[in-house]
Amino acid sequence: MTIAENVKSVKARIAAAAISSGRKPEDILLVAATKMNDAERVRQAVAAGVDACGENRVQELQEKKPLGAYEGAPLHFIGHLQKNKVKYLVGQVDLIESVDSLELLEAIDKRAASMGAVQDVLLEVNIGGEEAKSGFRPEDVCAAAEKAGDFANIRVRGLMAIPPVCASPDENRPYFARMRQLFVDIGAKKYDNVTMDFLSMGMTGDFEAAIAEGANMVRVGTGIFGARDYGPGR
Repeated sequence: MTIAENVKSVKARIAAAAISSGRKPEDILLVAATKMNDAERVRQAVAAGVDACGENRVQELQEKKPLGAYEGAPLHFIGHLQKNKVKYLVGQVDLIESVDSLELLEAIDKRAASMGAVQDVLLEVNIGGEEAKSGFRPEDVCAAAEKAGDFANIRVRGLMAIPPVCASPDENRPYFARMRQLFVDIGAKKYDNVTMDFLSMGMTGDFEAAIAEGANMVRVGTGIFGARDYGPGR
C-alpha cells in the first residue's frame, strides 16, 4: 500500500475508535512519526492529510526541514531531548511533546525568552515507572505543571506518554486510563501557563485503545510508512 493509502486506512481506524468512544473523529489528531523517513516520504504523508509531523531526532529534523519535508503541517518534536539541543528546536517546532524534567522545562523557557518567543510543550509522563524511559513520575507531574507557572516563555498544552510494551493493546488500557485521569486532574487545577488541550498517547499497535481511554493525539509511524529499516548505520 502507498503512504496515502496507509494514511487513509489509519484515519478510518481513528474515526471508528472515536465514534465507539462517543467522540468526533475530527477531535483526534494524527501525528505522523517520521523517524528514518526521508523528506519525500514525509511530504507524501503531509499531502495525504496527516494533522502534524513528529520528528524523534534533532539531526533528522535539521536535515529534512530545509527540504520542505514538513510544509503544510505543524511540526512536533516527539523524541528524547537533551538540554544542549534545545537551541535547535525552540521557535522551530510548533510543539515539543517530550519535556521530561524541570531542568529541560527551564532550559526551554530560557531559550524562548532570549528569542522573545513562547514555546508550546507537553509534559512527558513515565506512566509505567520504567527505569529505561524518561519522563515525570505520575505522582510528580502535577507539581511539575504547577511549577510551569514560573516560566513565562513556555506554555504547557497537555501530557504525553509511552506505556510499557505489552503483548496486546488492551494490556495498555490501565496506563492510558491513568494518563486520562492525570490529564483531567491537572486541567481542574487551573495552573498558570497550563491548558490541558492535548493528551498524546497511542502508537501504531495501540492507538485505538488509547483513543478509547481518552487520547486526542496519536503518534503513528509504522502504520503510515511501513516497518523501519534498522540496518547497519541507521
